[in-house]
Amino acid sequence: MADSSLENYLENQFLIAMPQLADSYFSNTVTYLWKHNKQGALGIVINKPLQANVFDILDELDIVCDADEDEFQKQHVLAGGPVEPDKGFIIHDAENRWESSISVTSNITICTSKSILKDIASRSGPSNYLIALGCAGWEAGQLEREISENAWLTAPASSELIFSKDHASKVNKAAALLGIDMQQISPQTGHS
Repeated sequence: MADSSLENYLENQFLIAMPQLADSYFSNTVTYLWKHNKQGALGIVINKPLQANVFDILDELDIVCDADEDEFQKQHVLAGGPVEPDKGFIIHDAENRWESSISVTSNITICTSKSILKDIASRSGPSNYLIALGCAGWEAGQLEREISENAWLTAPASSELIFSKDHASKVNKAAALLGIDMQQISPQTGHS
């Protein structure tokens, strides 16, 4: 984008997949965009649960749980996107900071540190968090082009929705932030 006043304009926004993305990785997803500038964009899909749970991740990393294992076994790890699918990303509230923490807003932070997982396991971590493997990325101009082709809706992000454990309803709730019912949107695209 040539206009620097628009740089970062989609940070802290949701990307809501339109119905025509039905056969793609992003089918029926909500992606939290945490970085957007003239070089491209980065986000994390917040509603695509994997079979793995938080306890599985802690166990694989040899992190001992001081807390109730059942709690961690009930929390899904999410497929955050097709880029770096083996790398963990933690979106958390901004109560504390850990190494590699990147503040997106005053109350949302992204972290890739193992130390935050240790703190989560010992109950000294953030109150609200979401753990995802992988992220989503777009090259310069790619996301803007996809939006102009009606592949995505954008909506202001809501921390309540990011941290909700009800992954199945996130698409409809994100669209409702715009007053849109996703059931009313046709999978056929068109331009006038």
